[in-house]
Amino acid sequence: MAIDRKKIIEEMSKVKVLGNEEGLIPAFGVFVQQLPADFWNGFARRLINSVPDDLIEAAEALLVNAAHECGYHTGRGIITSNEFNQVVGPMIENAPEDILHGAFAIFTAWGWAKSEVIEIVPDKKMVVRAYDYYESDVMVFGRTNRPSAYMVRGVCGAFMDLAYGGEYDPKGETGIYTFKCEQTKGIEIGDDYGEFVVTRS
Repeated sequence: MAIDRKKIIEEMSKVKVLGNEEGLIPAFGVFVQQLPADFWNGFARRLINSVPDDLIEAAEALLVNAAHECGYHTGRGIITSNEFNQVVGPMIENAPEDILHGAFAIFTAWGWAKSEVIEIVPDKKMVVRAYDYYESDVMVFGRTNRPSAYMVRGVCGAFMDLAYGGEYDPKGETGIYTFKCEQTKGIEIGDDYGEFVVTRS
């Protein structure tokens, strides 16, 4: 594989993403923001803790869906950006697999999750491991009895959509939700790392 994770992480860690006067970052063709991880973790925990047991899975699905949509549109902006083309582009020999490896190196560089693709079956399956991710912060939120890396799950599914789901649709009506992700391991439940298995929906 031609993808040099170390070089991508080193180069993309230098990229400064600045917000405008409203606190939004018009980067990569979408508006994003930078809020502390504690804010998002607290929001997710409050949401999950506020519903009865029979609605927990539905609440979790909403959190994963939000991340999936964000990952789809933001991911598209990232992999078509000048920064991606300059740093990762020259390394790409086998698309879209190398693009996926590059995208997860950027995911690491920007502090969302120290993650890497450990298996790809083109157009069918991807397995991602994350050795650190902001939703695994047991020091702040304590250990849980359920895997709760909703952001990583959604983004993993979205990245596979971008790779194999067909042409990107800015309206999100086609091309998205062709893949789904299940979290099979989690630091937050006592495992050494998080593991995310993406398959066709």
